[in-house]
Amino acid sequence: MFHLFLKGGPIMWPLLITSIVALTVVIERLMFIVREKRRRQPEVIESILGNVEKGNLDEAIRSGRGSGDFVAHTLVYALEHRGSSLSSAILRAANWELQRFNRGLSVLDTIITLAPLLGLLGTVTGMIRSFGMMGAEELGAPMAITGGIAEALIATAFGLSIAIIALIPFNYLNARVEDARHEMEDASTHLELLLQKKSDS
Repeated sequence: MFHLFLKGGPIMWPLLITSIVALTVVIERLMFIVREKRRRQPEVIESILGNVEKGNLDEAIRSGRGSGDFVAHTLVYALEHRGSSLSSAILRAANWELQRFNRGLSVLDTIITLAPLLGLLGTVTGMIRSFGMMGAEELGAPMAITGGIAEALIATAFGLSIAIIALIPFNYLNARVEDARHEMEDASTHLELLLQKKSDS
């Protein structure tokens, strides 16, 4: 494999860097997802909403304060700032949490697009070198020309491989962001309905 890498030309080094960056982002994001999953406390969310339903807003805030659950963070922040605008407080808290979930995904998205382009660039430059060998002194060595073309295609293969491998965790991480968004939206809507019911009664 390393022998093929060296034969791919100078463009292989930028491809190596992009693969390392992609791997670093994927590992960090997967560790983040695992950490957030361990911090989930559905019982705390139920306690917050239960206290709101009973009208104990201060107790609801106390029960959720200090929790590591991102949904609980959103609800507590919304309750603490309900006096100015509950919906704006919910939106602001949810955006903070989603920023944490989205961190690094733009880098991964860029790499998925960039890696095949770098590979294609390496192939084009390699083909130019190969056809440049088709001078009079090289016509008697067709193996050198075909070998150069094969080496040029290695860059595209590596670039496509990086993009394909990075695409799978990218889609998985995007799905986790959407799951987090839906959970916060569901809990926030429940909170708004409970507060609306309390104000109407």
